[in-house]
Amino acid sequence: MDFFHVIGKYLADSWDMLIGRSGGPFALRFIMQPVVATLLGIRAGRQDARRGKPLYFWSLFKADDMYDRRAILRDGWSDVWKAFAVAVVLDVIYEIVAFRWVYPIQALIIATVLALIPYLIFRGIANRIASKRGKTS
Repeated sequence: MDFFHVIGKYLADSWDMLIGRSGGPFALRFIMQPVVATLLGIRAGRQDARRGKPLYFWSLFKADDMYDRRAILRDGWSDVWKAFAVAVVLDVIYEIVAFRWVYPIQALIIATVLALIPYLIFRGIANRIASKRGKTS
C-alpha cells in the first residue's frame, strides 16, 4: 500500500463516520445544539444592535489591530464556549459508544458545525434585523 492509498482510505472512512453520526445514538443533538447556538447568537446579535456594534463576523476582518480582534473574539467566545464544549463532550460520548474510540478532530468538526457556525450566522442576522427595526422606529 502506498501513502496516498492509505490517506485516501483514512479520509473516506472519516467522511463515512462523520456522515453516519446523524442517524445513530444521540441524533437529537443534531437538532438541539444548533437551536441552542442559534438562540445564543440571536441574543448576542440583538445586544450588538442595541450597542451600535457592526456585524460580528465582519468586524473580525475590519478590526484595526490584533488587540481589537482579540477582544472581538473573546466577546464571541464568552457567549458560545459552553455550547461548543457541550457539543464536543456529546460527540466524544457518541464516539465511545459507536466506535469504541475517540476521534478528537472529528469531534471538533462536529462541534464547529453544530455550535459555532449557527451562532455566527444568527448573530449577524439578528444584529441586522434589530438594527433595521431600530432605525425605522
